[in-house]
Amino acid sequence: MQQDELISLYKAILLPRMIEEKMLVLLRQGKISKWFSGIGQEAISVGATAAMQQDEWIMPLHRNLGVFTGRNMPLSKLFMQWQGNKEGYSKGRERSFHFGSKEHFVCGMISHLGPQLAIADGVALAYKLKNQAKCSLAFSGDGGTSEGDFHEALNTAAVWDLPVIFIVENNGYGLSTPVNEQYRCENLVDKAKGYGMEGIKIDGNNILEVYDTIKGVREYCIKNQKPYLVECITFRMRGHEEASGVKYVPTALFEEWEKKDPVKKYEEWLVNENIISAADIVKLKAETKTYIEAELNEAYKANKIVPDSEEELADVYAMRSIDIGQRTMDSGRSATEDRQLTTEKKFINAISDGLRQSMQTHPNLILMGQDIAEYGGAFKVTEGFAAEFGKARVRNTPLCESAIVGTALGLSLEGYKTVMEMQFADFATVGFNQIINNLAKIHYRWGQNADVVIRMPTGGGVGAGPFHSQSNEAWFARTPGLKVVYPSTPEDAKGLMIAAINDPNPVMFFEHKALYRSINGAVPDACYEIEIGKAKLVQQGNDITVITYGVGVHWALEYAGKNLNISMEILDLRTLLPLDYDGIKRTAEKTGKVLILHEDSLTGGVGGEIAAWINEHCFDKLDAPVMRCASMDTPIPFNLELEKNFMAYSKLGEMVQRLINY
Repeated sequence: MQQDELISLYKAILLPRMIEEKMLVLLRQGKISKWFSGIGQEAISVGATAAMQQDEWIMPLHRNLGVFTGRNMPLSKLFMQWQGNKEGYSKGRERSFHFGSKEHFVCGMISHLGPQLAIADGVALAYKLKNQAKCSLAFSGDGGTSEGDFHEALNTAAVWDLPVIFIVENNGYGLSTPVNEQYRCENLVDKAKGYGMEGIKIDGNNILEVYDTIKGVREYCIKNQKPYLVECITFRMRGHEEASGVKYVPTALFEEWEKKDPVKKYEEWLVNENIISAADIVKLKAETKTYIEAELNEAYKANKIVPDSEEELADVYAMRSIDIGQRTMDSGRSATEDRQLTTEKKFINAISDGLRQSMQTHPNLILMGQDIAEYGGAFKVTEGFAAEFGKARVRNTPLCESAIVGTALGLSLEGYKTVMEMQFADFATVGFNQIINNLAKIHYRWGQNADVVIRMPTGGGVGAGPFHSQSNEAWFARTPGLKVVYPSTPEDAKGLMIAAINDPNPVMFFEHKALYRSINGAVPDACYEIEIGKAKLVQQGNDITVITYGVGVHWALEYAGKNLNISMEILDLRTLLPLDYDGIKRTAEKTGKVLILHEDSLTGGVGGEIAAWINEHCFDKLDAPVMRCASMDTPIPFNLELEKNFMAYSKLGEMVQRLINY
């Protein structure tokens, strides 16, 4: 490195150290609420960030202030972020380093730590698909390597040959738990061999070693299109966060690592090499202090937050920039006109049709899932897709749902759309953290959208037992930031699939397995959308209303067809989040008697929320209490007779009569 580069690197490591020292003062003064100190570990963040290109994504954690300063993020705005001001990066909605900036290619962390690694996989996959000479970088602590997300992310990166660098900051403790209670391998870098990747262990307190290593590793990852694991040995000189203290750390360790302070050691080296003088150091520190104080004073000018509920609600979801559904088709006709041309299709074929046309419309659409390529998926929804679109876009995944959801989010950072097949909706539990805490919250937290659809083959009626038949839509329908779609007809399945893919927000797309090949219907040949959030009046009536969705629509229609003496209105919700409250209100007030029908268990099902809303908003128009017809509050059983007894359908007649006779 040239002399000016070495001095620049010193300025880069000095800045976060002095900012941290100031933050500790502000913490004691009560001007910030919490701080996770990286004092003693700065060489890793600063050196690694300097070795990467400015437009390559980095996924930092709590103690990586050097990433943010290394990306030249305005310090006054960072101070506003830490103070909880609206002018910060998260509008006061997030703490310390739980935020990101697309402008600076920094992805905000969540408290669960491990999910950051899979996002780096997704970004690296995007670079690979674009044939760009770029690499992503993600941080983990030694404690984080115990998480399943660490295993899943490294395994996926290795299997897919992704150019991603995984840095483990091994500071000896996960909060207060020492590493000898975290793992039994001699070195964390030894784990690299198990994934079939290269790895190296380095001195994390030597900024030049970090910089040179990461620069070389970056070149390796790009040239060979492979991941790399770097273990950086370091030590934090403060507690996990300031409130936790350091009583659990032996005093001798502080004395040992004080001698290895990365800032002081680099200063000594620069002076010994006659690159800089002691007087220069004093001057640089004075200039840095003046800069910090000036930026802090600017941050103090930030206005006090005045909560705006409308703005808070509006920022939960990303807005669509264009109306893809109304574009002109290749035939020259509009999408609306082309919907007049239809073909009879099964439910499953309609979903395939929507996926295929979306793949044709969006060259940036990637499909991912277990066995979805040559095999065509467990239910053959994507049969033939690999041959038509190629395995780069139709990707078989390792058995790691969490990593694949995270990868989908990473692809979204680089402008890709993703549809992930969960194979069975039951398996979403393995990716629950990524869905609930990353996908759903990311736009509200720092304005980054998650352009991801997760296909959820769901429901019973096929004798598949407790782990392949659950109705778990309610888990997601209460999570702001997600959209939850649940079609009942082939026409709606195709139109809602296309709409979900066009939507820039994360969509949980439920497909009832029992409908796949049992339901036929006329499906428009065009590439069209059904609006998400709009219910459909399936049948008009005057005596009672049945509000339902999915297979429940067919149960209601079958019952109505056998009981023509009852004038039954049937409303198909189609979307469970957001709900069509206008449609619900119209039908509830029309008949005055409402039955909510769903296959999910009674307790905690979406029916309870809808019933509560109707009681609050339509009470004066009701002629009876809102009733619910749902499945038993047990796991769904395997035996077909037990399953029939479990199902809400077995109670439908009884509940209808109770409502009619009220």
